[in-house]
Amino acid sequence: MSLIEQAAKRLEELRLSGVSGTDGAVEAASTGGAPLPTPEAVVRMLEARKEANDESALASAGAPAQPGMAAARGSQAPLPRRSTRGYGAGSRLVELDLEGLKARGFVTPDAPTSQIADEFRLVKRPIIQNATGRGGHHVRDGNLVMVSSALPGEGKTFAALNLAISIAMEYDNTVLLVDGDVAKPALPALIGVPESPGLLDLLTNEKLDVADVLVKTNVEKLSVMPAGTFHRRATELLASEQMGSLLHELATRYTDRIVIFDSPPILRTTESRVLASRMGQIVMVVAAESTSRNVVNQALAAIESCEVVMMLLNKANPSEPGAYGYYYHRDTPR
Repeated sequence: MSLIEQAAKRLEELRLSGVSGTDGAVEAASTGGAPLPTPEAVVRMLEARKEANDESALASAGAPAQPGMAAARGSQAPLPRRSTRGYGAGSRLVELDLEGLKARGFVTPDAPTSQIADEFRLVKRPIIQNATGRGGHHVRDGNLVMVSSALPGEGKTFAALNLAISIAMEYDNTVLLVDGDVAKPALPALIGVPESPGLLDLLTNEKLDVADVLVKTNVEKLSVMPAGTFHRRATELLASEQMGSLLHELATRYTDRIVIFDSPPILRTTESRVLASRMGQIVMVVAAESTSRNVVNQALAAIESCEVVMMLLNKANPSEPGAYGYYYHRDTPR
């Protein structure tokens, strides 16, 4: 017989025997004098127990406690931390305007045969080979790829996003696009990533994990890491041991992941030169008929520590063959 049935039976016996004042009373059980709660109290106790069990189950699953699911004493359990370094999932989602991006000349998954998609297929293939070790030449940290330019306005962010989406369309690779332009982030306005903790916050707040700053997108296998909170010593942060540890973890955690950094212009900031020293590959975007050879050579000299540098010609006449050309730069005359 259940506890409620026992309580109901006992109350009925008391009522038949003429005992009054039993509403809400606690009577002694016939065995051992143990207190027997009223049915109402039993129901309240079981409901509180159910809420506590539900709250405990949610906490074990990593979900936040809901209103009304506090313990019986009225206090709410603290929110659990997300599991450390579980950055395959991301904690937020941004819906990329794929139609708008396609109208502006970007690669999109629903237009796999467009001219821009075909051009970036050519660009991404050697990058993927170097990143995965299938290029015949071992590239250390080959899955860390920096996209930059000598000067502002040459299209580095355009190239970085196109490259990221194009690689995300591969069957065997996932992509993390990092907004490394920490002084003037361009990705928030371009794809709608909200201002939120990001790269710099990971380097200054030891309580944050990578999962805490990732943003998932509606492009399958593409996640974004914002630049994060502005910091006046950003260059020192990017050169720090914490940054080295973070990059090592990003490079080695997932074998199928390629990490693409949208970097500041090389000749206008010091952050890009620091990043370049830690990258396995660099894509140098050059504006056609705009950037001089001398400027390009200065930029190449500033990133000579990187073993593999590819040149991407942007803003060329689309009708010209090789509008998105590339070549390797590996200890060759500049």
